[in-house]
Amino acid sequence: MPLMTWTEKLSVGVAVLDDDHKKLVNMVNELHDGLRAGKGKDVLGEILAGLVSYTQFHFKREEQLFSSTAYLAAAAHKKEHDDLTKQVLDVQTRFRNDDGSCLSIDVMTFLKNWLVKHIQGSDMKYSPHMNARGIY
Repeated sequence: MPLMTWTEKLSVGVAVLDDDHKKLVNMVNELHDGLRAGKGKDVLGEILAGLVSYTQFHFKREEQLFSSTAYLAAAAHKKEHDDLTKQVLDVQTRFRNDDGSCLSIDVMTFLKNWLVKHIQGSDMKYSPHMNARGIY
């Protein structure tokens, strides 16, 4: 059973960013499923590394759109990206340095809640800005 499900409530109205968000939801679910199935540290490490890498890629894509459209809230939004990136990199470092026990249901719940809150909160704020500039 997935930890989270993509719904239209998570759509920001920009197809490429919605696709990124869908992929992030799938990756969080893949990590959650691997954790629940008792997958080994190597498998979980690969999934976590992919999630970290794709998160950074996605944030960079959003920030490039902010720059090219002169989004006024870009600095505050980027700070949120930087904060999450630091938190996820900390989880990855702890995971690499121990037996993998730092990946817990609590960590998975944090990732889910942060992703949903970020999309439905901060990301939804840029939707009208992007759409007004012809980005759908």
